[in-house]
Amino acid sequence: MSVVLAIVGRNLRLFFRDRLNVFFSLLGAIILFALYTLFLGNLQTEDLVASVPGASADEVQAFVDSWMFAGIVLITTVTTGLGGLSVLVEDDQSGRFKDFLVAPLRRGQLVLGYLLSAATIAVLISTAVLVVSVLYLGLLRGTWLSPGAIVRSLGIVVLSCIAFTSLSALIVSFVRTTGAYSGLATIVGTVLGFVAAAYIPVGVFPPAVASVVSALPFAQAGMLLRREFSDDTLAAMTADAPGADDALRLVYGLDLQVGEWMVPAWFVVVSLIVLAIVCTTLSAIRIRRRIR
Repeated sequence: MSVVLAIVGRNLRLFFRDRLNVFFSLLGAIILFALYTLFLGNLQTEDLVASVPGASADEVQAFVDSWMFAGIVLITTVTTGLGGLSVLVEDDQSGRFKDFLVAPLRRGQLVLGYLLSAATIAVLISTAVLVVSVLYLGLLRGTWLSPGAIVRSLGIVVLSCIAFTSLSALIVSFVRTTGAYSGLATIVGTVLGFVAAAYIPVGVFPPAVASVVSALPFAQAGMLLRREFSDDTLAAMTADAPGADDALRLVYGLDLQVGEWMVPAWFVVVSLIVLAIVCTTLSAIRIRRRIR
């Protein structure tokens, strides 16, 4: 185990030493924050103030911000795990695998080191983003998450990091060059905001597209986070508008619907666990063969 921990420590140092790589791992979340701060946030606030009777601008702003930060945290759980796997691609292309193979290391130890380091990077950075989000909402919007909501959010973040890092590892196991990896990271960072319903509320999509997005694990994990972040602000915003709560939960992805089926929270948790187990197993097999 000490060998695996040494590999994990080495990979963590390599990742955090490359500040540009850390920045690009957070680029999707930064883009989302910039979009809502500069453009989309005001549009969402104006539309909700006009459509929700009795809701004040402050209540609407608190809801929009809490919904946005849930999306930022979700995006971070995906992109940082993918960013942490850059060390794997660089080691392959630079020929370091050959150096490792002549050392007294087992391939299984190397594989475990890569997977654990990527998951650790995702958890560390995503937790930091979660803390910043909670402080931002509390200090600037006066909306403090309850201790229970924070603990549950942290649990969702950890589970999402493990599941999406394992999925990223499976995809990266097919990537051979740093150029291809950079292209993959760019595509993921760009598309993720849409498939996770973070840039645009899922209720704005056409019904068929909304069902497809709602069936993906990204939007489903986002649903769990949005419930923790936005349940209280949504209730406060719709207190004087009976019936608006249920409709807005569907529009903003606090509840997801695939066709006529409402996605339950327990199903999302089980799906993420299964995704983590299956993708970890397959990616470990792929990476092990690649290190030969």
